[in-house]
Amino acid sequence: MKRSIGTRTEIQTNGDVAISVKNLHKSFKLPTEQAFGLKQAIFNRLRGIKGYKEQKVLRGLDFEVKKGDFLGIVGRNGSGKSTLLKILAGIYYPEKGEITIDGTLVPFIELGVGFNPELTGRENVYMNGALLGFSNEEMDAMYKDIWDFAELNDFQDQKLKNYSSGMQVRLAFSIAIRAQGDILLLDEVLAVGDAAFQQKCNDYFANLKKSNQTIILVTHSMANVKKFCNRAILIEDGKIIKDGDPKKVADAYTKLWS
Repeated sequence: MKRSIGTRTEIQTNGDVAISVKNLHKSFKLPTEQAFGLKQAIFNRLRGIKGYKEQKVLRGLDFEVKKGDFLGIVGRNGSGKSTLLKILAGIYYPEKGEITIDGTLVPFIELGVGFNPELTGRENVYMNGALLGFSNEEMDAMYKDIWDFAELNDFQDQKLKNYSSGMQVRLAFSIAIRAQGDILLLDEVLAVGDAAFQQKCNDYFANLKKSNQTIILVTHSMANVKKFCNRAILIEDGKIIKDGDPKKVADAYTKLWS
């Protein structure tokens, strides 16, 4: 099976590379002034005023992720790591470069997107499951496990607007981890909930590490990079400046702040 989306290609093979990224570039247009009305916009254009500046976020990234890798991606705020994750997930598209993904990819990004605060927890579970591609029958089979993991059984029939933000994230996370995929994209989801729930999440990902799944974790926690990852990448100003042993990459990240 092969599916192409612009410069992002999904395939199914028996190779040992899960993700290949070549010469990846991404930029955003940031407005510098506001044009009030069409007349002003035309006038600005005739004067050569674009009304925006281009911010280059990714500048020619090249790397491969082997199947079974637990890869940590680290960098300071604004370095481009979350943009990279969203490109891999298909949320953003690059201006230039090639991405090849071998296997089924499941992103854990912006947990709870699609939740409706006016619906109950029970209704949101089924709705969110549908967004992840599950049928009602599949949701029936995993329903109890979702609530048991979230530890929110007493709140199933309360409207979501009565949940705390932490409760909503815990429920969303519990739904998301039921999605089976070859490649998992994680964006700081190890920081979900209180200390006890975080430990449960840590245990879950420790088991994932043993399962030979391919996992990509974007995080600011160097402790998690050292604990879970067998390889790490440090991004600074849209470029990879360190790639390899997680401890050495974590130390290089720490030095950026010194």
